[in-house]
Amino acid sequence: HVQLVESGGGLVQAGGSLRLSCAASGRTFSDYAMGWFRQAPGKEREFVAAISFSGNTVYYAESVNGRFTISRENGQTVALQMNSLKPEDTAVYYCAAPKSAYGSYDSAEYVYWGQGTQVTVSS
Repeated sequence: HVQLVESGGGLVQAGGSLRLSCAASGRTFSDYAMGWFRQAPGKEREFVAAISFSGNTVYYAESVNGRFTISRENGQTVALQMNSLKPEDTAVYYCAAPKSAYGSYDSAEYVYWGQGTQVTVSS
């Protein structure tokens, strides 16, 4: 039974930082990419960042590039360091994993999803 469990969400003031973590179990994820998506109220789910199986290739949405950093802490855990947070970053953040070694911007490529963790940035 595959599980992705996010942690680290919360309330932070604009300009602050949060670190999200995603722990995977039920499958060996070290051979697969992992990614983060987010969904704000009334909006569609959008891509945030992804990392390849090796950690050598990373992808970012333009809106977070330079502020967020995705990393693999080990084969089963991926983190998202979020700095210089803005109110528009407020959303539920989801960890996801595709059945491929390299990440994708397309949510349809991802087959495993966590339950999400709320990030709220106050102005």
